[in-house]
Amino acid sequence: MERSDTELGRLADGTLMVLFANGDPDAARVLTDRLLPRAYRHAARVLGNAAEAEDVAQEALLRLWRAARTWQADGAAKPSTWLHKVVANLAIDRLRRSGRSVELGEDDFADPSPGAEARLQEAGRRDALDAALASLPERQRQAVILRHIEGLSNPEIAEILDVGVEAVESLTARGKRALKAALAGQKEALGYGHG
Repeated sequence: MERSDTELGRLADGTLMVLFANGDPDAARVLTDRLLPRAYRHAARVLGNAAEAEDVAQEALLRLWRAARTWQADGAAKPSTWLHKVVANLAIDRLRRSGRSVELGEDDFADPSPGAEARLQEAGRRDALDAALASLPERQRQAVILRHIEGLSNPEIAEILDVGVEAVESLTARGKRALKAALAGQKEALGYGHG
């Protein structure tokens, strides 16, 4: 009996992993559609380079597929958390190997929106956020991206970064304070008005 994408789309990530491990290519396609954009966004924010982000996201997904044979659907790790951890490690390895810190500014990641003024304002906001994120230490940047951009929970982030939940809370709090300070003088220029 063949399942539709809608039926597969209702399944948990871990279940899709087990189905893929048992030879179901449709499960892999549905899980790829679900996880690859998140992996790419995470890598792009950390690396600041769309091509490198694609490489990292694809490598992380390949590693996920290699792990599928031993995946336990009822295990503690979720595929999305596991994938974010691999993306975080691959991105940090790339930054360290290249000896550079991330420098963001070009907006390769903007979604088109109606109106030229709205697009310009959104690009300016994204550039300002990217530049402020780039100024954070690696761990703070990762924690802030995972929590406030990707929407992961603190326990998930703790697992990804191999730190305690309290450390995640500290990293995100310090990162948010640093971002607020970095962006404070730009409110009006970014179209947020007074206040």
